[in-house]
Amino acid sequence: KLEDVEPYLLDVRGHRETPREIVEEVRERYHRIGGRSPILEQTWAQAAALEAALNRGGEGRRGATGGEGDEEPRFRAFVGMRHWHPLIAGTLADMAAAGIRRAVGLAMAPHYSRLSIGAYFRKVEEAGAGIAVAAIERWGLLPGYLDALAQHVRAALERFPAQARDEVGVIFTAHSLPQRILDWGDPYPQELRATVEAVMQRLGPRPHEFAFQSAAMTPDPWLGPDAGEVIERWAAEGRRHILIAPIGFVTEHVEILYDVDIVFREQAAALGVHLERIDMLGTAPRMIEGLAALVRERAQEAGWL
Repeated sequence: KLEDVEPYLLDVRGHRETPREIVEEVRERYHRIGGRSPILEQTWAQAAALEAALNRGGEGRRGATGGEGDEEPRFRAFVGMRHWHPLIAGTLADMAAAGIRRAVGLAMAPHYSRLSIGAYFRKVEEAGAGIAVAAIERWGLLPGYLDALAQHVRAALERFPAQARDEVGVIFTAHSLPQRILDWGDPYPQELRATVEAVMQRLGPRPHEFAFQSAAMTPDPWLGPDAGEVIERWAAEGRRHILIAPIGFVTEHVEILYDVDIVFREQAAALGVHLERIDMLGTAPRMIEGLAALVRERAQEAGWL
């Protein structure tokens, strides 16, 4: 919420004081999306859907003696956030207090980077909760995720005039990261482009491009091109219908509701471009079922099933 912005930024910046102008800029962004982010509720909904998929039909249940009341879920899903409550360390402490000793760790972002997914699992290690965690570090080529993305792109194309749909250009986007990750041989850009290629194999030939979005306000160079640059270039080339398809995110939050729905839409309108975006995957059944299978597989690899 608006009053949380400053302490949130303090955590994001490693407890270094945030310049006042940045605090006010970020607070204004949250104000323009309605005063708060829906990411927590949407992530809890994903957790509930994943837990249900894992335990569905008795496949993941134990203790059954014939009566429904005797069954206990074999899988339980919890939510831990990296920079805000419920924090990962607190969630792991709650799990340990409940007697849980083994967990599959799943970051709700499909593509690995040392600065993103790697940082989530460093938080898990730092928590020292006494829980064995089998990590899932990437799922950008998970068939259920790719199928859901293709399904959402097709649905969003229906919002354009029928005569223009074959010419709608798709800009696939993901959160930018500092360029220094390239010096480490970080796989993030390659994994994103592999996802785009796999989705396009499902969609068939269509104008498309991958671009980054939501670079932070720092002096360091960030990965590009930025999606705003692609929108401007395509408009200059005469393209008048563009679809934004975020592939590095699976819920709505400020990077979607502000960066895409406000900034990119206003830019496109000023350029005479009709811009839409896909609905975020959220609890898309194909993705959730695919993630459930992935969790089971990781638990089996760890010798827990």
